[in-house]
Amino acid sequence: MGGEIFVWIMVGIFGLLFVMVILLGIFYPGSGAGQLDWKPTRSPEVEAQNEVDDIAQMLAATNAKRRRRGEKDLTEEGMNARVHEELRLQAEMRDRTVLDSEMVQLLDARNERRRKRGLPEMTLDEFRASLDVPPPRAQS
Repeated sequence: MGGEIFVWIMVGIFGLLFVMVILLGIFYPGSGAGQLDWKPTRSPEVEAQNEVDDIAQMLAATNAKRRRRGEKDLTEEGMNARVHEELRLQAEMRDRTVLDSEMVQLLDARNERRRKRGLPEMTLDEFRASLDVPPPRAQS
């Protein structure tokens, strides 16, 4: 009995402390940054310019390596095109993986019904052909 009272008193104290901290955060004027007198060190414009400069520097370094190997220089537009093509291929592969897993689930259900009727099971290639779905491409 005495242990239960202690537990309830401790839960009450922690609950009250939690509510007080929440209320303090809601009703105290200003913000944490204002209390610390904190100001950002760089403006968003400077950050954007730094990003542009970083990209230009990385592109220049990449092109220097490519020139030493005798390859053609890359442009920012060319890099963007390569990135977009890579993202498109990744999305296509992800969609193909989802389609393949769904087809396997459908084939399992169909083969279960075929077993109950005493029919032979279908292979995945036969199932694809029955749905007019092309076989997966070989990954390069």
